[in-house]
Amino acid sequence: MPRTSANGCAAFPGLLASRPTACRLRLPMRFSKWSAHGNVYLLAEDERLTPERARELSTAHDTDGVLEVVAVDGAAAEVAIWNPDGSRAELSGNGTRIAARWLAERAGTNEVRIRVGERVTRALIKGGLVEQELGPVEVGPAERLQGIEFVPVTVGNPHAVVEGDPAEIERVGPLLEANPRFPGRTNVQVARHEGHGRITARIWERGVGETSSSGTSAVAVAAALGGEGETEVSFPGGVVRVRIENGEAYLTGPAERLE
Repeated sequence: MPRTSANGCAAFPGLLASRPTACRLRLPMRFSKWSAHGNVYLLAEDERLTPERARELSTAHDTDGVLEVVAVDGAAAEVAIWNPDGSRAELSGNGTRIAARWLAERAGTNEVRIRVGERVTRALIKGGLVEQELGPVEVGPAERLQGIEFVPVTVGNPHAVVEGDPAEIERVGPLLEANPRFPGRTNVQVARHEGHGRITARIWERGVGETSSSGTSAVAVAAALGGEGETEVSFPGGVVRVRIENGEAYLTGPAERLE
């Protein structure tokens, strides 16, 4: 049975969208800038964003996107993730990790929940690292497009993982991202298995181009090349740890406030 706060509202059970408007806590308007492995986001509290406003903020602050805190209830929050071009992202591992770190500091706890769309992730703060549950990961059979073999992976958002030399990302990325096979475009990774549970990869993010790091890309690469168990994924922006357990993904990495 959900606990009840002082204002008579049931505490967040993982489904903030079902809470009445009167129960949503208002935050003073604030912005803060955060980084997760070189992925920089502006976190916006208490400002309902439009695509134009999100694009404007991302450009003005030179970020990889904007995290809009929609509602907060103790150690839980609902967050909308905006891409630099003003489109909405289904999920971002780095973005939710930042939101989790911010919320943990605000709530004074080491365990929080973040909801993005229909997906609720639980995160545990351990020192300077955030371990988060990203939910189910789906790996499809290998396909071939324009002479490029890839594995389609879904981690709340679409990915195409190519096994090969990561330096090929500049050629492969644009070709697969815009292929009609992906009506909403796709994120692309070119990855090389280094052995002993280690993978090196580079990322082509849809709507952005090459980016230094991505949490969901790390999960996609680990699922496609590593499978079940623990994998260390190295991007230009840093190293993250991924664990795939019974088809569920867990991601561990840092998140720090810049300003």
